Amino acid sequence: MSSQDAQVCRGAVYTAHDWMRRTLRPGDIAIDATVGNGHDTSFLANRVGDNGRVYGFDVSQEAISATERRLRNERLFRRVTIFNTGHENMEQHIPDEFEDRVACIMFNLGYLPGSSDKTKITRANTTERALNSSMKYLTVGGVIAIVAYTGHDGGQDETFAVRSWAMGLDQHKFAVVHYSHLNQQNS
Repeated sequence: MSSQDAQVCRGAVYTAHDWMRRTLRPGDIAIDATVGNGHDTSFLANRVGDNGRVYGFDVSQEAISATERRLRNERLFRRVTIFNTGHENMEQHIPDEFEDRVACIMFNLGYLPGSSDKTKITRANTTERALNSSMKYLTVGGVIAIVAYTGHDGGQDETFAVRSWAMGLDQHKFAVVHYSHLNQQNS
């Protein structure tokens, strides 16, 4: 990823964090559907405080290790439970008691930045399943933030699937906001 692409991506993540900052309170429950290098996981863990909980998912052991290191260094590890599995499996790991109680869910789609293994990527079919599952947990007034990178193999298809999913949500129950850079080629 070029430095320009990285800057565009950071802008989208900062926008997502701003929405979550307005929503997430100490004691809340959050989900990081793709923990990656732990930046979003750390952000969520800071917001939920000592009495909150973050559940994280990733298929990459490299991502899990990086996230755990970050959380330990920031003294946030005890606020987070991480599962080494795809986000499409969240219903198998999030306790049923948290249905309708999760304040924020973060999806950061693509591949692990900085990794030499570009085969572990998010995919349209598993992301759609995860998005559908996430609706079971989202509380009224909660936020799902999806940052989708199109520059990886299958990224365009995944982004199209996410847009289609979001456009199909009932406008009387959900507000969908789309943020994009119109002049970027690999964001």
